[in-house]
Amino acid sequence: MTHHFGIVLLSGGLDSTTLASMAIKEDIDLVALTFDYGQNHRHEINSAKAIASKLGITQVIIDISFYKELANHSALTNAPVHQLPKGRSKEEIETGIPITYVPLRNTFFLTLAAARLESMALRAIEKDAVQPAEVQATIFIAANAIDYSGYPDCRPDFYRLAAQTLQKGSKLWAQYSIPLQIETPLIAMSKADIVRTAFINNAPIELSWSCYNDGKIPCGECDSCHLRAKGFAEAEKIDPSLSLFKGLV
Repeated sequence: MTHHFGIVLLSGGLDSTTLASMAIKEDIDLVALTFDYGQNHRHEINSAKAIASKLGITQVIIDISFYKELANHSALTNAPVHQLPKGRSKEEIETGIPITYVPLRNTFFLTLAAARLESMALRAIEKDAVQPAEVQATIFIAANAIDYSGYPDCRPDFYRLAAQTLQKGSKLWAQYSIPLQIETPLIAMSKADIVRTAFINNAPIELSWSCYNDGKIPCGECDSCHLRAKGFAEAEKIDPSLSLFKGLV
């Protein structure tokens, strides 16, 4: 019998909601991790709570709000200093790495997720007497390298190398030859493909929050709002979250 332990990184956005709805359909002992890293758009944390509840996933919210002091060269962690880009064209979004990039955020997130995941797997082996050959361990992250803002930690090579690094530094691999796998099933999808996948998997995307602002309704002008709208338009689908904001406009 295989014991498959999984961590899904759930930010509360469209992509991670879609991924979580895919992961729960597999035979996995799954935990959703949500990080409070001091982000300005804290609305996404409440969205992640609602999504995890809707999907019936055990969720752990980790307070790493100190990280905003370290990764402060970003509009998402230091809004008073760095202005959030708005109204950018597709060409502008695809050029360079914007100030919404949070320094080494996904590197840090993967390390934290791997620590939790390795603990789950080691507990099964060393406390519950599960045979190592029966154990699998996977991190699911909704990175995307097609319709995105050019972040370096959303590219396939990063995840390939990150998986190798985590594996080499883990007891799970060194003693039991079990790799810490990283799965990125959305990485080569367009935003339209992700929207279609969300509908196919009945993902509760009406609860998701993509905006980099923290108002009552999405700003509709930041890069993330632009990419979300583009995805629904190209998929020829209506964004179900819009009905929730009508009374707040």
